[in-house]
Amino acid sequence: MLNRSFGLDGCEIRYADSGGDGIPVVFSHGAGADHVMFDAQRDHLSALGHRVVTWDLRGHGLSRPAGAPVTADRLIADLSALIGRLRLDRPVLVGQSLGGNLSQALVRRQPGLCRALVIIGSTWNTAPLSAGDRFLLRLAAPSLSVIPAGRLPEVMAGASAVTPAAKADARRAFSQLTKGEFVKVWRATVGFLDPDPGYRTPVPLCLIRGERDRTGNIAKAMPRWAAAEGVEEVVVPGAGHIANQDAPEAVNAAIETFLRTKGVV
Repeated sequence: MLNRSFGLDGCEIRYADSGGDGIPVVFSHGAGADHVMFDAQRDHLSALGHRVVTWDLRGHGLSRPAGAPVTADRLIADLSALIGRLRLDRPVLVGQSLGGNLSQALVRRQPGLCRALVIIGSTWNTAPLSAGDRFLLRLAAPSLSVIPAGRLPEVMAGASAVTPAAKADARRAFSQLTKGEFVKVWRATVGFLDPDPGYRTPVPLCLIRGERDRTGNIAKAMPRWAAAEGVEEVVVPGAGHIANQDAPEAVNAAIETFLRTKGVV
């Protein structure tokens, strides 16, 4: 449960902090989701001695109403403010989908703020965009707008998850937002894309995606991203877009192995 909050730009940002002296890890969830998606990762990393922070992004879950409009820049400011408020010493950032775009953007903007980056089911912010990619991005919001509001949670859950438990939680989370709110969040997600083919992540990077993730261009972009950065992507067998909920033990193991390999323990 998110039992703490702070006000910023018209929104009461809700978060939870396990406390302690361990290396901090901050989890940022995907569009339409909330902090619950990281319950398994929170418990696992807390047991390893990490200080774990989860939060609901502006306009999601308990951090509603959004107050000021949800934009890429505002979400970056929110995450930076959360880290500053808690006086976290160079936390590890873990982000899924939108949370991964957000975490990438914060590392790029403030490279000394964090010590490592873990991305789950998110596209590559700085990748070159083809004409086809740009066309599909322009179509995405109008396509979402034609889905009946009552059907949107079911449609998005089906597109995001594979297992019954993960689908059920996705339906629960998506049901908290109106269709209009979700479309605005999607537009904010697109705002993180900023092609810069020469950019390389300045901190240790872990890339994780579900084998059955068919969301956007992730299945195509993440292997190219891994090759460009000189890292190996972790492909989770049988998992979908929210691999951390479809296959929590496999994702927990991947994150733990990465942190131990990089000396982030």
